[in-house]
Order: sequence, then structure tokens, then C-alpha cells
Amino acid sequence: MTPFLKWAGGKSWLVNNINVQFPTKFGKYIEPFLGSGAVFFDIKPKSGIISDLNGDLIDSYTAIRSDYKSVEEILKYHHHMHSKDYYYMMRATKPTEKYSKAAWFIYLNRTCWNGLYRVNLKGEFNVPIGTKTSVIMRKDNFKAVSEILGAVDIVKQDFSHSLSLADNGDLIFVDPPYHNSSLSTKFVKYQDTIFGWDEHFRLRSQLIEARLKGAHVIMTHSVTESIEYLYKDIADIKLVSRRDTLAASSDFRGRYMEMVIIFK
Repeated sequence: MTPFLKWAGGKSWLVNNINVQFPTKFGKYIEPFLGSGAVFFDIKPKSGIISDLNGDLIDSYTAIRSDYKSVEEILKYHHHMHSKDYYYMMRATKPTEKYSKAAWFIYLNRTCWNGLYRVNLKGEFNVPIGTKTSVIMRKDNFKAVSEILGAVDIVKQDFSHSLSLADNGDLIFVDPPYHNSSLSTKFVKYQDTIFGWDEHFRLRSQLIEARLKGAHVIMTHSVTESIEYLYKDIADIKLVSRRDTLAASSDFRGRYMEMVIIFK
């Protein structure tokens, strides 16, 4: 299933890569840096925990799970009204009602520049309008999205809380903000804080603990010497090709290598 959001660092390229195999049998699924949930929607787990620190993101998922029809109807209205003036008016006016806020978030995601999520120091979304004009997509299937989300817990929380719930046989997929790479400035902002070196050490410790419990652990990251150093003794590291989708023009988009880190 195609994710309903576009997300910087999204993993649609990963689920279509024949060189990366996810376990077919596992307990619950845990993904603590959710984003667009490309891997989650591809696997469609029967139980699990999906989480993120981005409250607007998590609220959108819970709203669709609760009443996708309400979200979809408001999104259709945004589709009808979309224009440059309407975009900037909506960007400046954040709704408070649950379903309106979810539709607002999806609308901005689909019409802003490259689906980038960025907020200013006041926590206000400030990405300029993009070139896309369609708000309702041909592949949209919010009913199916709602059904898949119904099988899991959706929580706004730090990754440590989600990973602490891992048990023997669970599957953990981790795609943290990237550290020290040419793309890091696009990915390093983790809600209102910087996901720095100390956070990567904390993440490593929790992933080791989860693996010791018997969980399957798969992580992705840009090819970065420091991150490779952190995991080379405890995981198998594959280099996998992906396409960069953040360049302003397709002429400047090329193929990049990323690391897929599979814990031993």
C-alpha cells in the first residue's frame, strides 16, 4: 500500500528493494520514528506499536483510524479550494478539531514543497507552497489505511518508550534522523530538538537491549562512518542504492547509497 503522506527520508525505496528481506513471521511490529510509514504499510502487521514525537503526524494517523470518512470529506474541500492564496491562509490557520486538523496536515503535506515537514521556533509550519496541485490522489484508500491502523497502537512518545516494549520475536524497524551526512540538515531536526550524537548512543543501547530480548532489529541510515562504527561489531551492514527525492529539480536528483543495518 502506498503511504498517504510524503516524507523526507521516506522508505518507499526500501520496501521495493530485492536486496532487503524483512522477516515474514514475527510477534508485534515496532516502529518508533514513523514518518510516512512506508515499511509499516508494506508489512501490514497484525499487532504493534507505531510512534513518533511529531504530534501533528500522530494525530493524523489516529484521526484516520477513528473516522477516515470525516478526514476525507474535509480533504476533498481543500482539494476544491486549493490555490496559492488558500495554501498560505491554511498554513497560517491551524485547526483544533481532530478531523479538521488531520485534513489540514495532509493537505499541507501534499501541496507544500516536496512534502517537507519543518516548523519555526514557535512550532509553526513554515514550508512554502510546492508545485503539486492535486490534493486527492488516485491511489488514496483511506478506508484500507484505517483498517490497517486499527491493528496497532499509535502513540506520540520518545523512541525509548516504544523500544522498551519489545519482546522475543518482535520486529523492530528503526529509521532515525540521520547523523553527519550530506543530507543531515534535511533529516536531523527531530520535532523541537536536535537528534545528535548522544541520542544515537542512547538509541544504540536500547536496540542492543531489544535484540538481547530476542527481537529482530533492522535499521536504516545514510552511509556515515560514525554510524557504521557504532554498529559494525553487532550488526551486518548492507549498502543499498536509493534515489534522492529532495532536490528542487529532478535534474539534480541522483542515486545515493544507504546502510541497512541488520542486528546479528
